[in-house]
Amino acid sequence: MGLDINRVRNDFPILNQVVHKKPLAYFDNAATTQKPLKVIEIMDRIYMETNSNIHRGVHYLSDLTTTQFEEARKTVRKFINARYDHEIIFTSGTTAGINQVAFCFGEKYVKPGDEIIISEIEHHSNIVPWQMLCERKDAKLCVIPINDLGELVLDEYERLFSSRTRIVAVTHVANSIGTINPVKEMITTAHRYGVPVLVDGAQAVQHTGVDVRDLDADFYVFSGHKMYGPTGIGVLYGKEEILDELPPWQTGGEMVDQVSFEKTTFNKLPFKFEAGTPNYIGGIGLAAAAEYLEETGLDNIKAYEKDLLEYGSKKLSEIEGLHLFGEAGNKISIFSFILDNIHPYDAGMIIDKYGIAVRTGNHCAQPFMERFGIRGTVRASLVFYNTREEIDRLCEAVEKVNQMFN
Repeated sequence: MGLDINRVRNDFPILNQVVHKKPLAYFDNAATTQKPLKVIEIMDRIYMETNSNIHRGVHYLSDLTTTQFEEARKTVRKFINARYDHEIIFTSGTTAGINQVAFCFGEKYVKPGDEIIISEIEHHSNIVPWQMLCERKDAKLCVIPINDLGELVLDEYERLFSSRTRIVAVTHVANSIGTINPVKEMITTAHRYGVPVLVDGAQAVQHTGVDVRDLDADFYVFSGHKMYGPTGIGVLYGKEEILDELPPWQTGGEMVDQVSFEKTTFNKLPFKFEAGTPNYIGGIGLAAAAEYLEETGLDNIKAYEKDLLEYGSKKLSEIEGLHLFGEAGNKISIFSFILDNIHPYDAGMIIDKYGIAVRTGNHCAQPFMERFGIRGTVRASLVFYNTREEIDRLCEAVEKVNQMFN
């Protein structure tokens, strides 16, 4: 059974509004997605009916909310097919998850002269934490290059490995252009050299579906707000045997076992890595988003978004003076483009007047922009509540931009 686009759009009340006297076409989904009623209603209900701090309370509300939060962890575990519930660590988002691994893993295993592999197509969140680790530890950052289509050069990837390689950190899907990297193959290569892999899945779980055991990922991170869930919540998945060996990142309440002025011992997984009061309502909202995706059907979503990608690629490529970046053979429905002699910011401002939300700039991917000698792009990132008709409106708006400036 295919996707019922009318039902889907009715699930997202924000899509029914008018912007600048035009129906809203929301094409900024790679930055954050809109939220379905299922997510909004469950979070509202907790605030109104059962809100209470979790784990340590013995009263009714605390017990109820604790149960919901731990059920949310179980839901997320099933969503990505992790082995154990305690391999799911709730964080504030993808950025926090990467920083947590960079600190914990780096403090334990990285020494002067060691090497860390990332790629030329990473978001800044998967560059800067490793860069800072290298500066702290006097280690070296090694970068996988990309070709002109925006695909990783895998032959060069394998050449980067040495006896000093300690970890690989690579994005599953590039936020700037939508390239889907062959992370399963890349993990197999790294494991052949005895090197663990962290995968940034912020742009993947909502489009492709993820099975961390099939990938054999050592760490996998993603954010709630990019998968139709709330902001301020994310997930760090890690294999039990690795997480057990790592020191905690943040310290405080909840993550301790016994505290004295002489010595502190730490709690078991997952609590060792969840210091303080967690964003329990956010965690429950994230789980509701995962359930919504599964109810809608990830295969249905994938097929529908593939149609949007093919239709949009054809329509945009017909516009004179428009140059698309990132034409990999395997990608999600992201269109990143520039227009001849028109700054992306100017183009985005005018497109907005037609009720169309796009993002402009370097998309936290400055090394990628430098690789192609550009300052930034206009990025239209589409998901399963977008339509062909909205793509037609984008093309008309771009044509108007061309007319105004040329």
